[in-house]
Formats: sequence, structure tokens, C-alpha cells
Amino acid sequence: MTTTTASLASETTSEKLDFKKILPIFVIVLIDLLGLTIIIPLMPLYATAFGATPLVIGLLGASYPVMQFLGAPLLGRLSDRFGRKPVLMVSQLGTFIGFLILGFANSLWLLFVARILDGISGANISTAQAAISDSTTEKTRTQGLGLIGAAFGIGFILGPIIAFLSLAASQNNYHVPAFVAAAFSLLSILLTWFWFEETLPKELRGANAKKPPFTIQAMLDALRHPAVGFLLILIFAQQIAFGGFEQLLALFTLNRLGLNASGNSIIFVFVGLIVVAVQGGLIGRWSRKYGERKLILAGLATLAIGLALTAFTPRQPMPSYSKARLERELQASGTFRTHENPTTQNLTIALPDDTHKGWLGLGWLLVAMVPAAIGGGILQPSINSLITQRARKEEVGGLLGISAAFLSGANAVAPLIGGAIFQAFGSTAPFLAGGLLMAILLALAAVKIRG
Repeated sequence: MTTTTASLASETTSEKLDFKKILPIFVIVLIDLLGLTIIIPLMPLYATAFGATPLVIGLLGASYPVMQFLGAPLLGRLSDRFGRKPVLMVSQLGTFIGFLILGFANSLWLLFVARILDGISGANISTAQAAISDSTTEKTRTQGLGLIGAAFGIGFILGPIIAFLSLAASQNNYHVPAFVAAAFSLLSILLTWFWFEETLPKELRGANAKKPPFTIQAMLDALRHPAVGFLLILIFAQQIAFGGFEQLLALFTLNRLGLNASGNSIIFVFVGLIVVAVQGGLIGRWSRKYGERKLILAGLATLAIGLALTAFTPRQPMPSYSKARLERELQASGTFRTHENPTTQNLTIALPDDTHKGWLGLGWLLVAMVPAAIGGGILQPSINSLITQRARKEEVGGLLGISAAFLSGANAVAPLIGGAIFQAFGSTAPFLAGGLLMAILLALAAVKIRG
């Protein structure tokens, strides 16, 4: 009887996430992300201050995910070889230097140097995921990986607020938020050095020492991996849809609802709160109850529904909307303006008319955001968790690095694809196309992912 009781207690313990082990990783990732999310809203205007054209600003925006795409598998494999802590330390030092370069930048090319360096260093998310994989069991891994997503959600809520406060305190000096981001990066370095304990046992380090750190062939080999190849394709394709949704939502709401920057910020906070709730708590319970396969299928289904509902949002601005006032706002020198000419002068998005105003459009969109945010919040941690369960222990870091690389690649191309569809076929098309893609993936996943 005693043996049975002990066995049951051990099983119960294995089903609960050990927050003491995960907490340092979560806090380090969150603080690291605060530095990133402080910078993201400012980069287009910062580049404009140096005379950058919209095309150059687009290239600058793409430089971070492209370098992350290349750097994630490299850092993931190196963490398998040398341990998680040294790779985190070196990459965080690179991020810190990148933010300092950004703060001291006096020319456009230095902005590119900063973003490229930060992109390579920011690829350490794969190392953090590997550390969580080391610290969890199969039953708690999805919940643990979900906390990384929750850190992203919290970061993308708090980061822009911190940027706004630092700009307000410095009278819109764009160098100051970069130095604030550097301060957060330095804090993450100190936390890693003093708080984080290595999670990869010595006997498992260097198991793949004979393999090169990263090659394109390694990615192709991963796609042919019998256990995880389809999962890597799935994580790339779902991010094309969800990443495009995130990138184009502000333009969509401007076109359909006439929402300005303040209105859009409320929408993004609403989405962020849902993602945090899902990835920070609910996904752990759902994973233990239903398993990763059902979660992935549910995520694809809810994201498809959310994107389709978003696509058909009625074109109805709120009762307080004024087209003339919004046009003046877009054309005027705003709080964060760095030139006399507004950066919105090339915006070709049609605004809704003043007729037929009401609450249906906003209400419809908020309803659509719920399944879209839940689906987007479920998919990444569930897919990555299943990857770790179907891979050998010594190749987990490398495969998670490749997974992160596919996510970065999707983030780089999603706005390009979505923007082209938006311009060619209208605001409905990219969201409808994303919903259709998710429906197709749902059908394939039901066949390809077996229990």
C-alpha cells in the first residue's frame, strides 16, 4: 500500500510543472524581450530620422528575422554541444552591444549593424526552449514552452508602454529608448550569470560534436525527419498565417473601422492578454487533459475560424469616428514625428466614410480576435512540445533551433506575402487566405499527426 501511494505521488508530481526550475528561464526571456519590444515600435521612425525610404525601412525590418532565421539553428546546436548557459551569456552580450550601437547610432548603416547583431543574438530563444525542455517532463513540457509564449505576450504589452514613457521623459529623443533597452539586456545578463543554473547534464553535451553547427542541409534533413518533418512544415505554415495577421491587423482596422494608433493599441493589448492567458496557464491543463495532437488540431481550427471571421468584419466605424479628423491626424506632425513631412504620406489605405457608423464593426472584430488569439496561442508551444517528445534527447536543442529558424523565416516573409495580397485583392483577401490555409493544414494534420 505504501509503495502504491508513493508511486501515485511520484506520478502526480511528474504531472505538475516545477516553477522553481522554470522561473529563472521565464524571467530572463521576459526581460530580454522587453528590450526587443521597446525598440520594435520605434524602428520605422528612427530610420526615417536618417532619411530612409519606405523600401529601406522594410529591409531594416526584415533584417532582424532573417538573421534570427540563420542564427537560431546555430545557437540551438551549440547549446547541445557546450550547454545552455554559455550560449545564453554570449548571445545576450551580443544583444546588449546591439542596443548600445542603436543608442549611439548617427547614421543609417549603424541601424542595420545593430539590428543584424541583435537578430543573430535574439535567436537564443531556441536555447531557452531547450533549457525548458531539459527542466520538464513530457506531461509538463507544453505548459513550460507555453510560458515562453506568455513572456512574448507580456513583453509586447509592456514594451511599447515603456517606450512611450521613455520618449515622454526625454522629449522624444529616440536614442533614449535604445539605452533603456540596453539596460534591460544588461539585467538579463546579470540574471543569467547569477541565477540561471545549467540544465543540460555534462554527459549529454557534445553528443553531436561531429555534426557541423548548422547547414542548410541540416534544415533539409530535419524536414525529412520521419518523426518531426511535418511538424516543422506545420510551424512554418501556421506562422505565415498568424504572423501575417499580426502584421496587417493595424492596416485592416484602419481600412474597415477607421481606428487610429490609440484604437489599434487597445486591440493589440486585447489579443496579447488572451495569448498570455492561454500560454501562461490554460495550455498546461489542456495539454494534460487532451494531449498535443488534439491541441494542435484545435489550434488550427480556431485560428481558421478567427481569421475567416476577421476577413468578414463589417466596414463600420464607431459613432465617434470622423474621416476628416483621422485624415488630419495621419497627415499632421504627431508626438513621435522626426521630420516635418509625415511618415504616413505614402499610405494608400482607403478610410471608411462617415455614413453608417455604429458598434457592429468593432464588436464583430473583438469576437473574431478570441478564436484567432486562442489558436495562435496554442499552436507554437504544442507543436514544439510534440517535436521534443518525438526527437532523441541529444537532438532536441538542434531541432528546436531549426523550429525557431522556420518561425523567423515565416515572420520575414509573412508581411511581404500578406501585403502583396492586401494591395492586389483588398483587405479581406489576406485574412481569408490565411483561414483557408489553416483549414487545409487541419485536414493534413488530422492524417499526418498520429496519436
